[in-house]
Amino acid sequence: MDERFFARDVVAVAADLLGARLLVDGVGGLVVETEAYRQDDEASHSFRGPTAGNAAMFGEPGRVYVYRSYGLHWCLNVVCERGSAVLIRALEPTHGLETMMARRAVTVARKLCNGPGNLCRALAVTGEMNGLSVLDAPFSLEPPFEVPVSASGVRIGISKAAERPWRFAVKGSPYLSKPI
Repeated sequence: MDERFFARDVVAVAADLLGARLLVDGVGGLVVETEAYRQDDEASHSFRGPTAGNAAMFGEPGRVYVYRSYGLHWCLNVVCERGSAVLIRALEPTHGLETMMARRAVTVARKLCNGPGNLCRALAVTGEMNGLSVLDAPFSLEPPFEVPVSASGVRIGISKAAERPWRFAVKGSPYLSKPI
């Protein structure tokens, strides 16, 4: 993967990230759930234009946009075309399970990265990573070894434009934040 992979329509990138291996300092797993957000989308942080808080969304493709949800949980997104980003909602943990379990105080693998806040806590993603490239350390992103069977549905956890079918998931995965 390179910047060109991300310099495309965010909906296509969100679907194509399923099955990719995402690690942060060697800890992580396979992407099993994503959501797409465009600049013309009322639910997107970029909808009202650039601000100091969302500046990363207007940066180069492949940069990460990390923000706090409800002032509590970090959320990891990867920037695509200007003003658009893919929210990484869930991973199937495969690398560094003991580290993730210690960070999350959870011993059940399927609960380690099932939701954007849990995922960031398990991978130690914080706002200090905002604007870094997902293609460089401490991140490692590898394309899927095989394309998983996927499903799409409406986005969750938002109140505006929630009906858009821009949530993508590996069909039948037990690691999702919520079944599709």
